[in-house]
Amino acid sequence: MNLSLTDNEIKAGRIGGPFFSIIVTTFNRAALLKRALDSIILQSDTDWEVIIVDDESTDNTYDEIIPYLREYKSIRYYRKSHSGEALTKNTGIAYAGGKYVTFLDSDDEYSPDHLRSRKSILLRHPSVSFLHGGTFILGNQQVPDRFNPGRLVNLSDCVIGGTFFIERITLLRLKGFRNIELGTDADLFERARIHGVSIMKTYIPTYIYHHENNDSITNKMISQTPGNFTGHSGTSDENKLPVKNSLSGQQLQLPT
Repeated sequence: MNLSLTDNEIKAGRIGGPFFSIIVTTFNRAALLKRALDSIILQSDTDWEVIIVDDESTDNTYDEIIPYLREYKSIRYYRKSHSGEALTKNTGIAYAGGKYVTFLDSDDEYSPDHLRSRKSILLRHPSVSFLHGGTFILGNQQVPDRFNPGRLVNLSDCVIGGTFFIERITLLRLKGFRNIELGTDADLFERARIHGVSIMKTYIPTYIYHHENNDSITNKMISQTPGNFTGHSGTSDENKLPVKNSLSGQQLQLPT
């Protein structure tokens, strides 16, 4: 789904919506998805809605989450034709009604105070429209460089989309994620930076990133091309994503 909403639709949202809309996209991860959902339910902050978007899974995903849908009215499920990660996230964004939109990959999880810590930061710094960072990484610490897939970079040098907390109106004006093969998170981050969005980084490691799973996109790329990767302790100049920590409240510039 491409996000092409009118200004009135962007401003409207859902009256009385939650503070957070959590987008959980999934494809054939029935067993892992339950862990992700449990980590949301255990959050110390409860001002959230969950939007599960199923990218046409062929396993028993729906059967596994039926108990969650029955027990929690704040969890909703949508199934769509298979289109890949970026457009699946955009579908979730289109259904979101929270003040801030955030994400949880179906094979990752939150620490119990993840949402509370981010809400505290956002309330203390209302000029920030885009908060990110704070990852605890399990497993492989490297991923292919999006500018040179035959080269590995450390995850600590990357922006990780699961940690994004973006003001809904800002995310819609940026038109969500672009449907590109690699680096959708970094692409969105760069577009936000270019258009003057006020960005802040946190180092509180409450997003648990499971990179030990063999079916992750980047781990698959590495395993399918053994011996073709070169190590790299840092990032190239093109791949460095400088973060604006200024809290002066930059004016949002709409994309042309």
